Amino acid sequence: MSPSPGRLRVLVVDDSVVIRRLVTEALAADPQIEVVGIAQNGQIAVDRVKELNPDAVTMDIEMPVMNGIEAVRMLRRTHPRLPIVMFSTLTERGASATLDALAAGASDYVTKPSNVGSFAESQQNIRDQLIPKLKALTGTRRAAGTPRMPIPDPAAAPRRTRTGPYNVLTIGSSTGGPDALARVLPALPADLSVPIVVVQHMPPLFTRLLAQRLGQSCRVSVVEAEEGEPLVAGKVMIAPGGQHLTVRRQGASVVAHLTEDPPENFCRPSVDVLFRSVASLYGDRVLAVVLTGMGRDGAAGAKVIRDAGGDVVAQDEATSVVWGMPGAVAMTGQADRILALDRIGPDIAAALSRGPATVGVAP
Repeated sequence: MSPSPGRLRVLVVDDSVVIRRLVTEALAADPQIEVVGIAQNGQIAVDRVKELNPDAVTMDIEMPVMNGIEAVRMLRRTHPRLPIVMFSTLTERGASATLDALAAGASDYVTKPSNVGSFAESQQNIRDQLIPKLKALTGTRRAAGTPRMPIPDPAAAPRRTRTGPYNVLTIGSSTGGPDALARVLPALPADLSVPIVVVQHMPPLFTRLLAQRLGQSCRVSVVEAEEGEPLVAGKVMIAPGGQHLTVRRQGASVVAHLTEDPPENFCRPSVDVLFRSVASLYGDRVLAVVLTGMGRDGAAGAKVIRDAGGDVVAQDEATSVVWGMPGAVAMTGQADRILALDRIGPDIAAALSRGPATVGVAP
């Protein structure tokens, strides 16, 4: 079969005949996507990628001969930017394996249909989850050489002047976020003077395991936030999957407050919800960071933070898996600094140790 020009070419990898059919038919229904091949295990997938040169790969995790994690590791040696989306189960084992796959270099993941008895419902689930991620991931790569509109100068936007040191660090991330967090948070010192609150778009269970893993590589402690838990300097709180994380005063303390309010930007937890809450409580003493992710979650919240006098750092396009969230912040003029991923950790560590006169400088 000859490739169709302009269509997104996808290789589907799964040892289950039923899942392969679900995925291929779901993708083939989109006129912008072409399934160019299938593979029954990781070893065949590695060979097919060499042969077919697809734009993206969907990858099962548990397969015979070579599993998906091993296949990702092999593919990353020769195809460092190839979008690879894993299929995961919503179990502790599945969540742990998915985090292993992301650490190995997978771009993102979707949840595997749990009830293949309803074929049409399972296909719709795949279409809703998978197709937007494939298009976002491949769009980033295809647009790499395309000129963008100039990034607005954040100095042109009126704002309050911060008069004191930062009192909190808040971070939002999505697609590519687990790896980005694993590179930013270890750069923070053990004696960090402020608490850190984080939203990473992930389902329940995944966020708890993510917190545990990040805690193993960081000098600061990392936990999944619990209702009423005090914010403490040098402790990272990650919003639980399925719940918004906000902050509020309780006596002399600031504590975490979790809600199941409606999703914002199709997300719960939402970065915008957290950013608004932090800005309302801490005012101009907020340092916010928006890392890689698809969509626009965090852009409106970043404006609220800057309007209150806080500062915002965005990850740059070159090092983002998807420059959706940080790109939206940058293109709306809300980023005080736009930095490569490896510079963000040292930059915020230095910013938190300095006085107000030396931070918040436009890029």
